[in-house]
Amino acid sequence: MAKTMHVDIVSAEESIFSGRAEMVIAPGEGGELGILPEHTPLLTRIKPGAVRIRPGADSSEEVIYVSGGMMEVQPDRVTVLADTSVRAHDLDEAKAMEAERLAKEALANRAGAMDLAKAQAELAEAVAQLQAIRKLRQRR
Repeated sequence: MAKTMHVDIVSAEESIFSGRAEMVIAPGEGGELGILPEHTPLLTRIKPGAVRIRPGADSSEEVIYVSGGMMEVQPDRVTVLADTSVRAHDLDEAKAMEAERLAKEALANRAGAMDLAKAQAELAEAVAQLQAIRKLRQRR
């Protein structure tokens, strides 16, 4: 039997995942992070994207979209504290595409620095949601 670790993904609204996994892949600020059991302790920010949880050979990979947050890694536990988290199969592709369109429009017509920052954040979130949806489709 392969080694596993406990994984918790929580947001302000709810706990979205709690269980054992052989590997967790998360969108770190500097690129994707692959976490295996007995990983060196780590505390890092994560950016909007898909957290992939591989429970084991006999189970399918779980894909959860997070809008950013923090991840704490201990040798036997991974905790993701997300601003918002949604199971990828619950994401609305049409809504994400509309949010992407509106964010791009806001970037083109920006009025000030605050509008620019908000539009960039909304665009990053919409693109990350669409990527999570596409990753889920590829696994099916």
